[in-house]
Formats: sequence, C-alpha cells, structure tokens
Amino acid sequence: MVNLDIARIFDEIASILEIKGENPFRIRAYRRAARTIETLTQDLKVIAERGGVSELKKIPGIGEGIAKKIVEIAQTGDCKKHRELKQEVPAGMLELLKIPGVGPKTIAKLHEELGITNIEELEAAAKAHKLGVIPGLGRKVEENILKGIEQYRRYQGRVLLSKALPYAESIVKELKKLDAVERITIAGSLRRMRETIGDIDILVVSKRPSEVMDAFTSLEGVEDVIAKGDTKSSIVLKGMDVDLRVVESASFGAAVHYFTGSKHHNIRIRELGVKRGLKINEYGIFRGEERIGGENEEDVFKSVGLAYIPPELREDRGEVEAAKENRIPKLIELSDLRGDLHVHTKWSDGKNSIEEMAKTAIALGYEYIAVADHSPAVGIAGGMNEDKLRMRQQEIERVNATFDNFRVLSSTEVDIKSDFSLDFPDEILKELDVVVAAVHSKFTQDKDTMTKRIITAMENPHVDIIAHPTGRVLGKREPYEVDMERLMEVAHDTGTVMELNSFPERLDLNDVHCRMAKDYGVPIAISTDAHDAMQMRDVIKYGVATARRGWLEAKDVVNTRGLEEMMKMLKDRR
Repeated sequence: MVNLDIARIFDEIASILEIKGENPFRIRAYRRAARTIETLTQDLKVIAERGGVSELKKIPGIGEGIAKKIVEIAQTGDCKKHRELKQEVPAGMLELLKIPGVGPKTIAKLHEELGITNIEELEAAAKAHKLGVIPGLGRKVEENILKGIEQYRRYQGRVLLSKALPYAESIVKELKKLDAVERITIAGSLRRMRETIGDIDILVVSKRPSEVMDAFTSLEGVEDVIAKGDTKSSIVLKGMDVDLRVVESASFGAAVHYFTGSKHHNIRIRELGVKRGLKINEYGIFRGEERIGGENEEDVFKSVGLAYIPPELREDRGEVEAAKENRIPKLIELSDLRGDLHVHTKWSDGKNSIEEMAKTAIALGYEYIAVADHSPAVGIAGGMNEDKLRMRQQEIERVNATFDNFRVLSSTEVDIKSDFSLDFPDEILKELDVVVAAVHSKFTQDKDTMTKRIITAMENPHVDIIAHPTGRVLGKREPYEVDMERLMEVAHDTGTVMELNSFPERLDLNDVHCRMAKDYGVPIAISTDAHDAMQMRDVIKYGVATARRGWLEAKDVVNTRGLEEMMKMLKDRR
C-alpha cells in the first residue's frame, strides 16, 4: 500500500511542476521514481525504517532528494514538498489531469489563456468553442476534450482492479492477525475480478466483532469513517470505499455468495431456490423457518442442483445453465502458463536487459519469453531499425547459450500502419521466431478501415499474434471502432492468435471478447506487454483473471503449451 501511495504522490508532484512550467529534468526524475516504485516488490516503508536514505539510494532511479521524501512519506503519509505544491495550484486543476488527453502542458495553457481551474469551466469553454482558437489546440482538440470529460465521468467512482486488489489484500492480511477473526474473505465485484471496481467488500466471521471493527476503522491510511457498527462498518481508504461485515459462522457461505454477486446471478439462484421450496439469502438456506445450510458457499449451489460456479463466471452469462448440465469449464490457472509472448527490453522502451527478463521468467517457472521490442514507426518508444534488430539477435543468441531449459524467442511488436502495411518487410519478419503485430496510431479511423487494417496484418503469413486488439486504455482511451466478430472469423481462418494483454490499464481482449474467441475457436496468448521484469511478474494475474471471466481453459491459451508444442502450433499456421 505504501509503495502505491508514494508513487501517486510523486506523480502528482511531477504534474504540478509541469503545470508550473518548471525544470523538465526534475519532472522526469519524479516520474521515473514513481514508475520504479510502482513495480518494486519490497515495501519501501520497511526499507526506510531499516536503512533510511542510504538504503533507499541503492534502488535504481532513487537519488538522495527522492529518498528523503520517501522516508518522510513513510513516516507521516505525505511530504512537505507535496503539500506546498498543492497550495500553489487550485485543487480543480489537479482533477483536470484525470481527463483523458488532457496533460499538464494543456492545463497550463488553458489556465493562462482562459483562467480555467476546474472541469466545469473547461466543459463550458469547450462547448462555447473557446478552446479552438487557442494556438496549439484547435477544434479537434476541443472535441476530444469533451469526449474525455464524458469518459472521465463514466469512470468516476471506479478504480482499476490492479489498484483495488492490493489494498483489499493488505486489509485482509492485517485483519487476519487478529485472534478475533475466524474466517475472512474479499467479496463483491473485486472477488469476481471485474476490470474496474466501485468499492471493496470484506466479510468476516468473529465472536468478538467490536475488536474487528476497532482494528478496521483504525487501519493505516483511513481517511474517513463513514459508519461504525456492531456488524457493519464503512471507511474511506485512499479514496476507495471499503465495507466490512461481520456474519455468523453458520451464514458465512451464504453471505459470501450473496455479497459476491452479481445481482443478476443472485436473482437466478434465488429463483431456482423458490422452485425447490427454499429461501436463499445472505443469512443462509432456509426451508420454511429452518436453516438447512449456508456455512459454506458450496451449500448454496448444491441446494439448487448446480455444480459449483467460480466467482469470475457469476454474471448471468450462461453459467447457471452450464452448471445445471455440469458443463462449467475447468478455468485456466496462473500455474498453467509456460511462457510470455510479449515483453519489452532495453532494445526499445523496456527497463531491463534481455538476460534480466529471462532470469525473471525462469524464476516464474517459464520455459520461454518472446522479446517483442517495437518497430521503427513507434519512435517515441525507441523502436528498432533493421540494424538494431540484427544486433539484438546477437545478444539473444548469447543469452540463450547460457541456459539449458529456457529460450528467449526473437520477436517484434511490429506496427500495423494506417496504410495497412507492416513496419518491417517480410524478409525481416520471416527470420523472427514470433511476430506480434499491433496498432499504435490513427485510432480514429472508421470501423471498416480499422477492421481491414488489422485483417491485412492477419493475412500476412509471418504475423502470429495481434496485440491488444481494440487499443483501449481504461479510463484514458476508448477502444477504436472495429468489427470484432469479423476479426474472429479471419483469425480462425488464418490461425492467427489474439492477445489478451494483461496490463491492468488494457486487459485487451476483455472478458466478453475472450468468450467470443473461445466460441470461434481462436487461440489466445495471455501476455504481459511488460516493460520491466517486475511487471512481467506482477501483472500476469490480471490477464489470467480476465481469461477466467471469459470462460477460457488452459487448452484455449497458446502459451500454456511447452516450447516445442507452442512453436509447432505457430509454424503449422505459417
């Protein structure tokens, strides 16, 4: 939790400095520190307490000034520099940063030209077409800002799965230390692993609930106690609402089912219960006034003649019918994965060397990774030209020579350009082990054009995988318009693999599209798009969670296969 808080504070410091037009080197230092801290496995608070500034400076990208601020934040929850900077800009200007497509430089220009300090003023100015006349903005930017405001409001009050889950797990870990806690679990949409979360729900069994409530409302990072009672308390923790309920042991399973949801799934279960003369609610399973079950969640499903339904499937998308016929799939597990087919290294915009990425993959139990560094068109990401590609191949061969049962695959994330061409010629692509193709520009092309653009790449015999197929970035960029059913048809016909990008801001393909791919018989690659070693380790679980929500089994995912089988599958397609 502390690491995420520190990263957020440093990001905000960088944004305020950028709004103020201050030294770009200082801004980059804070941004770099924030990105480093986000992916650290060690708890910075523990490091700060153990070794202070000198220990923190050993972390790459952390200088003395940053280290001192980390110590201060770890001790007090904030730092003086951050508090001072927040006093120098209106609070509403910081909220403007949350609007997709509105960066610090744009905010500074809007403030200077029009005195804009909040979203309401920005929206009014855009609707009155006052932005279009500002040099460097224009009418198109004005339209995009209005779309961004609409998108921001749609996501307001929701947080990414990757933000909510670590906080929830931390709360559970702390409360488990109490002798008064007998059983505890996360519930709600977080347990269903939805891509965004409204709030966090936690259920507890305890005979001494007042002790649990005292500990819960006193957790580190609590910003507000909304309510505190004997059986339910609500807090605001780091901007998120968290509800804790204490239930009887005899009701725990029924309560877990009820509060996990979804609403429509629960309605279906209650209806099945009524047909059997049962009442099913959060307190248990009842026949008349007699409680006949509910201590364990499995009791709920058994009582209505269903096989157990994993939480990720409880969206009323056919899971009840499948459970009636004992057709619930054996969902993919994290342990099923044998490799990662989309990672980046220092050869483009990654932070780690090929060898460092390989060693992390080996520690994860993988047999292979595909280093899919960018092609030339993505210049901002340090895309490789043909000479760099050949030089990288020499390093791949050198690294592979040091391992016995592991292989680094030579790959590229080749850009699918707006004119439908690929960013490397076929004679280059055919020499690579794996080719990952993706759209990185001209996201506003119409549906027919974008669909044809991606299909053209699929039809190239050297392209194996289409990465992040809809281009979305949650809360920041809507999916581009594309005919997904048509893409699935062509992917099936050409044997092209569709990627489920595990990066928490993407999760692209989403769960519905994963289910569609399964129905079309299109293989999926669950990859991380990792730009450093820790990302490769930490974000894959979100891809697997999305795959499970999409009903995927190990057999549906290409990188659950060993190296030889996986490569044969790709080669046979070519």
